Formats: sequence, C-alpha cells, structure tokens
Amino acid sequence: QVQLVESGGGLVQPGGSLRLSCAASGIIFSTYDMGWYRQAPGQQRELVAIFTRLGRTNYADYVEGRFTISTDGAKKTMFLQMNSLKPEDTAVYYCNVNRNGRSYWGQGTQVTVSS
Repeated sequence: QVQLVESGGGLVQPGGSLRLSCAASGIIFSTYDMGWYRQAPGQQRELVAIFTRLGRTNYADYVEGRFTISTDGAKKTMFLQMNSLKPEDTAVYYCNVNRNGRSYWGQGTQVTVSS
C-alpha cells in the first residue's frame, strides 16, 4: 500500500523559509516521477515542482529560483525547500508520485505566509 505523508508546513512571515517533507512507504521514489503541487482556497491545484525518474527537475515560473525540490539518498523522503516566501505562496501543499498512469497523493500540509 502506497502512503505519502507531508510535514513541515506552518505560518511564516513574508521573506521567510520553510522546508516541506514527504515521507513515502510502499514505494521507492526513484522509480516514480514525483512532484509538489499546491492549492489555494477557491483555486485549482497547480504544479510547483517536479523531479523525474531521470533526476531532472522543473519548476513553475512563480517559484523558480526560490524553491528547490530534492530527495534523500535512500529515496524515501522528498523535500521542498521554500525560500523568500510570499503571501501568494499561501496554500495547501501536496506531494505526488506517478508512474504508468498510477498517481498517488499525500494528505497535504498547510503553508501560510503572512505578517
């Protein structure tokens, strides 16, 4: 059974940083394409960053240069380092893995950027 559990969200002031984690059980990240998405109230879920099975990364324009996606050496935890946070980054952040048409989601972690 695949399970993804996010953690690390919280309240931070504009310009601050947070590091989100996504712990996996039932899979090894390196065999999946993986990514972080977010959903703000009243808006559709949107892509934040992806990390492919080939080790390539790609970022949405609105986080490029501020956010970094990575995994640990054992490929059981995925991270999203978020720097220079802005109020518009406020959302529930979800981790996702997918392969061959199968997609799995975590439960989400709330990130609130506010003074």
